[in-house]
Amino acid sequence: MKIPIYQIDAFSSEVFSGNPAAICLLNMWIDDQQLQSIATENNLSETAFLVRNNDGFDLRWFTPTTEVALCGHATLASAFVLFFCQGWPAGNISFSTRQSGKLLVAKRGDLLEMDFPSRPVHPLPPRAGLKKALGVMPEEIFGSAEDLLVVLDSEKAVCEVQPDFVALEQVECRGIIITARGNQSDFVSRFFAPRIGVPEDPVTGSAHCVLIPYWASVLGKNDLHAFQISKRGGELFCRHAAERVKISGKAALYMEGTITI
Repeated sequence: MKIPIYQIDAFSSEVFSGNPAAICLLNMWIDDQQLQSIATENNLSETAFLVRNNDGFDLRWFTPTTEVALCGHATLASAFVLFFCQGWPAGNISFSTRQSGKLLVAKRGDLLEMDFPSRPVHPLPPRAGLKKALGVMPEEIFGSAEDLLVVLDSEKAVCEVQPDFVALEQVECRGIIITARGNQSDFVSRFFAPRIGVPEDPVTGSAHCVLIPYWASVLGKNDLHAFQISKRGGELFCRHAAERVKISGKAALYMEGTITI
């Protein structure tokens, strides 16, 4: 069996920055264990698998250790492959997912705009071990559908966090988002998810399903400019749209090839 594969750097216009994702094009679904084995072998934060359907494509995402319910950067990368490598003729692509419903990606000039569900936050009391794991005092802590949102007092504080990943893995949630107002953007963030095999994700689209409604409320505006300030870094253009969020970014082709199994 031969499977076409692409590696795309998402949320960046240049390779060696943004968040790398592997995109695999399948004629039909194969065994879940094979999907997981491919993702483990790729050893990227996400591998996306696509199968053509009547309306667009079925889409699933795997980290090196598990399948996830929603992934932004690998969705952006999937759309980039279809638009720019496979010649998809329409101006938008519909992705059907197993746990996050239908997701749309539209080509808007040099940006790809994703239409994702909004994931509002709710206040939480301090979580055991969280302060020690992050090594910083949060201003506020919120819960969401899957992740914790930790608000810090400055971009500098977000940049300087050096988590204890062993301790962080004991905190019960999919991942931990840390965020603050940005110096040259509306907000900045970082994302840690050691429980699902991703110690720090370079740029996390799904985390912005939480960040966008939070910062839209705090700042009193719906159009937001964001940076994820990991080592690789990434830029996102965001819009709050009631029960949905729009997340836009660029992407770059790093590699294309064939998996042989």
